[in-house]
Amino acid sequence: MFLDRNEAANQLAEKLIAYRGKNPLVLAVPRGAMPMAKIITAHLGGSFDVVLVRKLRAPLYPEFAIGAVDESGWTYVADFAARAGADEKYIAYEKQLQMDVIKKRRELYTPIRGPIDPKGRIVIVVDDGLATGASMIAALHGLRASKPAKLICAVPVSPLDTLNKVAALADEVICLETPDDFQAVGQFYVNFPQVEDSEVIEILESAQMQNTKNIYQTHSFDWQ
Repeated sequence: MFLDRNEAANQLAEKLIAYRGKNPLVLAVPRGAMPMAKIITAHLGGSFDVVLVRKLRAPLYPEFAIGAVDESGWTYVADFAARAGADEKYIAYEKQLQMDVIKKRRELYTPIRGPIDPKGRIVIVVDDGLATGASMIAALHGLRASKPAKLICAVPVSPLDTLNKVAALADEVICLETPDDFQAVGQFYVNFPQVEDSEVIEILESAQMQNTKNIYQTHSFDWQ
């Protein structure tokens, strides 16, 4: 359905064009969505940042999410987690592992600042696709507590049942494709390389410089 993440991001930006000039805050679920968030922000203006969540991996099947945890420690556990072999002891262990990863990523990605405050902002949460939706659910839940003016989920592809779960937590959901035969997000991209930490850091550093530039352009200083 998509050549690569860049093509998907450009198509999403077209669907989000109503928010151009409204200073949206575009938040990427790392790592795959980071290049997409950069492109969408270039189309819409505003600023972008990373929202740190981690999926909880199923026992023996690490690519399959049985839940997710956000930066505060709030945990979403899917109703099928026990059937996938995840008991309470396993979930607690896996949660701690993923919280450690979140902490390390925060130190790595934004070492001299905290996350951009979403309060009162139009917030657009971007991922390169949803499978179980666990990471997006955790991200939206945490952001809602920060009182954004509007909370939007924007993804290129998702199963319809997952999209319905996510819709309950967002004010608006934008999804380009909802295929019936869904195995994994990567199947819908011709090119789907892994995004490395170094690329995330480079994108965030570039965003910080642009955000600073926007502040100076927004506020005029009268030295007379």
